[in-house]
Amino acid sequence: MKNILTRGGIEFLAVFLGIALSLYVEEMQTEKENERKKDQYLSDLTNTLEMDIQQINKLLETLINSEKLITEIQSDIDENHKALSDIEILNKLLDVEVGFSFFPQDGIFNQLISTGSFELIKDVELKNILLEMYNHQKQRNYATSTEIDHFNIRFRNEILDEFRVSFNYNSYDGAFYGSRTVNQYKFNQPYYMSNAFYGLLSQANLYGNMYTRQLKDIEQSYLTALSLSKNEVE
Repeated sequence: MKNILTRGGIEFLAVFLGIALSLYVEEMQTEKENERKKDQYLSDLTNTLEMDIQQINKLLETLINSEKLITEIQSDIDENHKALSDIEILNKLLDVEVGFSFFPQDGIFNQLISTGSFELIKDVELKNILLEMYNHQKQRNYATSTEIDHFNIRFRNEILDEFRVSFNYNSYDGAFYGSRTVNQYKFNQPYYMSNAFYGLLSQANLYGNMYTRQLKDIEQSYLTALSLSKNEVE
């Protein structure tokens, strides 16, 4: 009887250990698969971050060039319109762009959150900066962009109305929305020399400077997140 109980106990223990081992192996495989998915999402995220950084750099180039053009136009006004010709002024005005906005690609980040992979990220700094980028910075960027876009519409309409400009448009040229070439115009010199126009240029320059600073802050966050994401995967 004792031998039977002993044999039964051994069999029970063997079955219990077998089940426990099976569950352990299954759990380890699940953890390994979740870790693999997390690394894949982060790898995809690095590609997205690199594309967004390229977008930011193009926007910064446009804004910095616009600030330069505005300075040149205001300098011409200060010199009583003796430095630049009418057509040079109009071409520069059409090249001033302060209304381009940065649109972050947040699809991969949303997948990290929805699948639970975000919680598997080991680097706390990476988690914090991603939350900052795709929440606070995203909302701040949207608010600023909306305000500047509204101004840019008024700025663009006023230029076209006051100088009676028509132009040819090439949608295949340019980094973002194509390029324009002046076709006809009627230069309104009294308006050009007015305080209202000078102030409009100053406001455009102010928005350009403001958005340039904001984009540089965003770019720094993206560069940090890119570096940390690569380290996490490695």
